Amino acid sequence: MHATRTALLIFCLFMLFGCSPTIYGTLQLMDPNMQPIAPAKESPEGTVINMINTTSTLEQASHAVTVTAEGKYESEKGKLTPGLYKVEASRIGYQTDTQTVEITKFGGKKVEFKLKKIAEGKRKSIEGSRSDEDKIVNPGEVNIQQPTM
Repeated sequence: MHATRTALLIFCLFMLFGCSPTIYGTLQLMDPNMQPIAPAKESPEGTVINMINTTSTLEQASHAVTVTAEGKYESEKGKLTPGLYKVEASRIGYQTDTQTVEITKFGGKKVEFKLKKIAEGKRKSIEGSRSDEDKIVNPGEVNIQQPTM
């Protein structure tokens, strides 16, 4: 009986100290009508998931991971501290999605994302630009001279 209690206590301690705060989940790409896009057509791989701790010091404030081809992601072990996190999924051509979660010292949170594709005619490059000339951030000066012989 005593050996069983000791084994159970060791197992519980192992479970407590073996766990660290994590954020994990899945991401699915959706078309402009919020219908799923088949992974064979466009893979979610490489989509960036930013995890920003809004309650910690600057050195521990953020962590980022990328999504696998299967649409899964998970924070690296030991990278997150307990606190309130803004978890953001962003991919070029899709609307960014942000969710807020709180994680504890021994827990993890599952965060699911469905990123909506931005319709071609609705994409914006630089706000307020009416022409290609307006889009040039630093035009500089071009000095073209004829070659000498």
